[in-house]
Amino acid sequence: MRRTTGETARSRSRPGNDVLVTGMGATTPLGAGVPGTWDGLLAGRSGISPITAPWATRLPVRIAGGMAQDPYDEVDRVQRRRLDRSQAAALAAAGEAWSDAGPPEVEPERLAVVVGTGIGGALTILDQHDRMGEHGRRSVSPYTIPRLMPNGASAVVSLLLGARAGTHAPTSACASGAEAIAVGALLIRAGRADVVVAGGTDACIHPLSLGAFAQMRALSLRNDAPDRASRPFDRQRDGFVMSEGAGMVVLERGGFARARGARVHAALAGAGVTSDAHDITLPDVAGQVRAIEEALRDAELSGSDIGHVNAHATGTLQGDVAESRALTAAVGHHPVVTAPKSATGHLLGASGAVEAILTVRALQESLVPPVRNLEKAGDGIELDLVTGLPRKIDTAAALSTSFGFGGHNVVLAFTRG
Repeated sequence: MRRTTGETARSRSRPGNDVLVTGMGATTPLGAGVPGTWDGLLAGRSGISPITAPWATRLPVRIAGGMAQDPYDEVDRVQRRRLDRSQAAALAAAGEAWSDAGPPEVEPERLAVVVGTGIGGALTILDQHDRMGEHGRRSVSPYTIPRLMPNGASAVVSLLLGARAGTHAPTSACASGAEAIAVGALLIRAGRADVVVAGGTDACIHPLSLGAFAQMRALSLRNDAPDRASRPFDRQRDGFVMSEGAGMVVLERGGFARARGARVHAALAGAGVTSDAHDITLPDVAGQVRAIEEALRDAELSGSDIGHVNAHATGTLQGDVAESRALTAAVGHHPVVTAPKSATGHLLGASGAVEAILTVRALQESLVPPVRNLEKAGDGIELDLVTGLPRKIDTAAALSTSFGFGGHNVVLAFTRG
């Protein structure tokens, strides 16, 4: 979203072409809904627990963050057969966001949907593969393809809302949800939509995904203390904890939102989207710095304007240090920083969207939740991290950072609406 062309600059200058957040929805390990998730974060609760399924006994990692409420509880029996778990989660979050927004009365041709995912319908692929192997091809569900498609979540949300201005599905690993929000803002600025429902979803707590991440040595091995396993920025961190969930926001063109008298949660002032071309898994400080700087330029803000950062901070040894260096280089040491994955675990493609919502809530409440399990910051971590109790802040601008395997960097800049 960097303003490098005359067309983009002109679109920004049109009256009422600002991008506002008018609705928010989420389903996470801390709660079924934004209020439950936010309250759990402020209270310092953990959404991480042991995996009770028998298959977990064969794995080195036996903890995860399952959604607090089964998303299938929100759909009828027919839909349950047709939806992958990640799609059901997306519907739950989108429904809450749409209701929270009003809902807007918008022409279908002016309503778009952008839902990112890191993995998509992987549970469907794995389940149906096992079924075919055990019982033959006739046992495979006729809904397998729609359930496994990476664009399936975006498609089912567009069907729910009747969106006809475009249905998009960014797949950029753990930055997918944040990139979906950035794309949604681009659609509004370009004049292609008045309202966009955007966010991310992932649900793939499975022996293959857990085993594969464990082989990479990316996951925490604290099976005996699940609630203390996710430790972003802490000197004793040993990897992330896999979780599942979804987060969605309703974005509106400023003129459209004000004309209908919408309640505004915040403004999406800018976004930076860059790629590293560095390594498929290792972070690159320079790429992250460029994304932060692009978000600031796009929002017409400086580093000194940022009072709060919601950090990507997964709890990996290299990732947390790289992010700390990028933030201090691009913004400085002054912002108050939190790391929600310490409580929620890592929601993969949904994390950027859920954390964007939490960033907005922090601006609304002038309150930053603490980093759970942070006892002493690790070497190379030079940030103003919130520990213990939530901290009051006085700022009108905040950043939410998201980084993904493949060198994806997305930074969203929010200001009070």
